[in-house]
Amino acid sequence: MLTNIKYKPLIALVLLCTILTASCKKQQGIVDDPYAGGKKIAPFAFISKNTNPDIVVAGTVLNLKVRGLESLKGDFKLYVNEVEAELKNYTDTTIQFSIPLTASTGSVWITSKGESFFGPIIKVGGKVSVDANFKIINGAAALPGEGAAAVFDIEKLPSGRFWLGGSFSNFEQKGTAALPIGGIVQIDANGAYLTTDINFGKAALGAAKTIYSISRISEGNQAGKFIIAGSFNGYNINRANRLTLNNIARLNANGRLDTIVTKEIINPKPQEISKNADTVPAFNAGVDGPVRKAFIFGEQIYIVGNFQNFVRVYYPNSTYDEKVYDVTRMMQLVRVNEDGSMDSTFHYNKAIRQSAAGANGVILDAAMQTDGKLILAGSFTSFNGVTVNRIVRLNLDGSVDPSFKSGVGADGDIHSIRYNASTNKFTLSGNFSRFNGKPSSGVVLLNADGSNVDSFIGEQISGGMATFAAQLNNGKIIVAGSFNRYGNYLRQGFMILDTNGKLAVGYNNTGGFQGRIYDMVETVVGNDSQVILVGEINRFNSMLPKNVLRLIISN
Repeated sequence: MLTNIKYKPLIALVLLCTILTASCKKQQGIVDDPYAGGKKIAPFAFISKNTNPDIVVAGTVLNLKVRGLESLKGDFKLYVNEVEAELKNYTDTTIQFSIPLTASTGSVWITSKGESFFGPIIKVGGKVSVDANFKIINGAAALPGEGAAAVFDIEKLPSGRFWLGGSFSNFEQKGTAALPIGGIVQIDANGAYLTTDINFGKAALGAAKTIYSISRISEGNQAGKFIIAGSFNGYNINRANRLTLNNIARLNANGRLDTIVTKEIINPKPQEISKNADTVPAFNAGVDGPVRKAFIFGEQIYIVGNFQNFVRVYYPNSTYDEKVYDVTRMMQLVRVNEDGSMDSTFHYNKAIRQSAAGANGVILDAAMQTDGKLILAGSFTSFNGVTVNRIVRLNLDGSVDPSFKSGVGADGDIHSIRYNASTNKFTLSGNFSRFNGKPSSGVVLLNADGSNVDSFIGEQISGGMATFAAQLNNGKIIVAGSFNRYGNYLRQGFMILDTNGKLAVGYNNTGGFQGRIYDMVETVVGNDSQVILVGEINRFNSMLPKNVLRLIISN
């Protein structure tokens, strides 16, 4: 009995050891080869993390350190930002190649048998560079809870300073919830944010809190003041019952609203003596929809947008807290005098006491010639009942100018139009494929009379479209958008063209662009141009410009 008891544990122990031994052997096998059958690590890799020199010129021969290049057995190609480079020499540890003449800033990589091996960023030098001395660091942004941060316009002052307008509520991280930066700031000639001699306060309030256009008055009784326009109902106020502006206002040179005191109001509560008079805008004009552009010609202001009515406060029937308005139907255009009163000789039919029909679509952009004539562009196909196909020039009375030789116009929307007074040319961009019956990939150069510049022959834009184009004083054309190729060349959203439509040699060295440009201003300094670009600019040449940047362009 006792023998049987001792025997059973012994058998159990032997069995347990057998099981454990088998288990240990199985586990030992897993440890020995945990990745059996897995993909092996590639024997090739780039060792160099940067280049020497840091910036290389197209055509330069460059050396990089690598590892295991001979394992590819010569069956490989090398690219600089998608442009194949000419190999000069290589060993297992070094590779020598020439920077392609058409290459731009971007990664270098090798492809072999369907695999890609990426190396350092190649910074290609040329005639275009981001100005490292421009002092904007954090740029235009939005405070928490505020969604938009675009910069739509830039106005250069005679002092060399600039005013920027947009939808941002923060700039250089100076905005706060208590004192947001309402879509307008001043910077000096080198981009430093200035507040010492100017006070915008909370600036644009109400509606979309956006300033689309800034124009400086240069002559007449109001010289030195500014017209701002966009989508807003108030300016630098704290009370909801004072939201009495209607998308356009005049500012003094110090950034404050230009106001006057009037006693021509009704006070239904005479005991409230403070409401016997009212401080009101000296410029009494507004419209019932967003203003895209405001232009100044002489002492008059042209207001362009997608509104239906011109509105003007009628103070004799208004009170301190409630305003009564005169309303005149004015489709998308109105011209006003320096006090804001409507000029009935422009875009107005006195017989029916309202404007003509205007555009049958949206006005996306506009430009003014030096003679005061307006050119409108957008998604419309007729203006005042005349077929114009997305572009029209107006006479000084607002009628369609038949001498503008745009012919059948564009077969798709025109997103931007810019006029260069130095070259006397217009540049257009959009999603059209033909202009005035001639093939176009969405960028066209026009003479002052609206006819095509026949020597400009653009190549096919693919991967997106051009949303901005503007000509520099040297004739070169800046184009930006969402595209990634121009003809057979890689251009990631930004390029500079010659007047013949070809990529300008030496001017396309910069890398990728993401976002949208809304405006630019050029300043010639010696043999170079300083070009400030504003918009919704998220990335440019491997940097994050926060909607404002300055380029140095060699002439």
